Amino acid sequence: MSTKKLLLITGLCIISFWACKQESETTTVTTAETEEAPFPFKLPPTKPNIKLSSALERNYDNYLGATPQDNELYTQFKYTELKGFDYNNHDGTISRRDPSKVILHDGKYYVWYTYRNTATPPVGTKNADKATDVIPSADWDLSEIWYATSEDGFTWEEQGVAVPRPPKPHVGWRSVTTTDILEWKGKWYLYYQGFMEVSGKRGDDCPVAVSYADSPNGPWTPHNKIVIPNGGEGEWDQFSIHDPYPLVYKDKIYLYYKSDFNGQPNLIRMQGLAIADNPLGPFEKHPLNPIMNSGHETTMFPFKDGIAALVIRDGSEHYTIQYAEDGVNFEIAAISSYFPAAAGPFIPDAFTNTKDGRGITWGISHFTNVTTWAENHAVLARFDCDLSQDVNDPGMKRNHTYLKPEFYYKMGLNKKQKERINAATEALK
Repeated sequence: MSTKKLLLITGLCIISFWACKQESETTTVTTAETEEAPFPFKLPPTKPNIKLSSALERNYDNYLGATPQDNELYTQFKYTELKGFDYNNHDGTISRRDPSKVILHDGKYYVWYTYRNTATPPVGTKNADKATDVIPSADWDLSEIWYATSEDGFTWEEQGVAVPRPPKPHVGWRSVTTTDILEWKGKWYLYYQGFMEVSGKRGDDCPVAVSYADSPNGPWTPHNKIVIPNGGEGEWDQFSIHDPYPLVYKDKIYLYYKSDFNGQPNLIRMQGLAIADNPLGPFEKHPLNPIMNSGHETTMFPFKDGIAALVIRDGSEHYTIQYAEDGVNFEIAAISSYFPAAAGPFIPDAFTNTKDGRGITWGISHFTNVTTWAENHAVLARFDCDLSQDVNDPGMKRNHTYLKPEFYYKMGLNKKQKERINAATEALK
C-alpha cells in the first residue's frame, strides 16, 4: 500500500474516532441535564436548586424555616393557672376575659381586662329580651374595664376599675369591654368596645372608644367620642368594630381590629387596620381591609422589620401564625395548635417603633365555659411560648402533643349527630 493511501486511511480513522467521542460526550451531558437529582437524606436548610413538588416548594417558600424547629414563628403553647383572682366559686356571677397586652412599668407587670360582677350569670344572647339593668345577656354585658398588677406574671393583685361604664348617652353606657393599651409620647391610652344596647338584640354592634391617662394607674379620662367608626351601609364592618389592638409601627399608630359580617347563620370574622398620627384620631381605615381573612381575636406583635399575628380560631386560616413585612399583607408563616384565646402577650417593644421586633414568650389569655353554660363566665390564664429571636426553647418547638383519651372523648357527638348516625344504621337493616 502506498504511503499516501495509508495516510488517508489513518486520517479518516482519527476523524471517525473524534466524532464518536464528541457524540458520546454530548449524549452524556444531555442525559445528565435531563435527569432529576434525588432529594438528599440531609434536609437542606435552604431551598435546593432542583425540581421540587408543590409541597416542598411550600416548605421553603411559605415558612420561615425548613422545619418547625428552625422556624422562629413556630411554637407550642403552655398554660398556667393564675393566682390572686376570685371567681365566687365559679357560679357565673364574676367573669374576667379579653385581656390587654401585658406591659412592664416601674418593675411591675400590668394587664387590663373585661370584668363582670353581676347578680346572676348571663341569660344568653338568644334571650337578650330577658336582660335588664342588672341581668346580663352575654358574658361581656354589663361589664367594666379593670386592671391588675404582678411582680412575676403568675400571681396577680387586682387593683380595681380603670374605666367604668359612663352615663347615658355616652359610648359604652351599657358595657365597656375588650380593651387594649397604648403608650404614646408619655401618655397612656385604653381603647375598648363601647356598647350602647343589650348585646344580642342586634348582634354585637358597637364602635371603639378611648380613655387616656398620665400613668397606667390612672385616673382615666374618657374621650367621649368614637375613634374607630363603623363602616357605611353595606360595608364589611358596618356593624362591628371589635378587639381594638394598637401598636406603634412606622412612626404611626397601627390599630388592628376585628369585625363580624355576612349575617347569621354563616357569620364570618376578619381583621382590619386603621392608622393614625394621633391616639385620638382621626384614624384612616386601610384601603385593603379586611387585611386578614381569619381569626376570632386580634393578637399582633412586632417581629423583625414587620408584624406577626396569632390567627386564633375562626376562618380558613385559623390556628396559623402569620407574618407581614409591611404590617398589611399577611402570609402564613407557621401552623400550630391549642392557641391562647384572646391572647394579650407581653411585648417589650410594642411602643418603641422598633425596626427589629424581638417577638414574644408569654402573655395572658382566657378560658370560657369554665363550668357549664348555665354558669357562663371566663377566667384569665397565663400562656407561654417561644416566638422570640432571643429565646431558643426546644421544648416549645415540638411537633406534637400527647393527650389522654379523655381529652378526645370530651369532643363527642352531640344529640343530633347521634340521631343521624342511628337513623342511617337503621336504614341499612
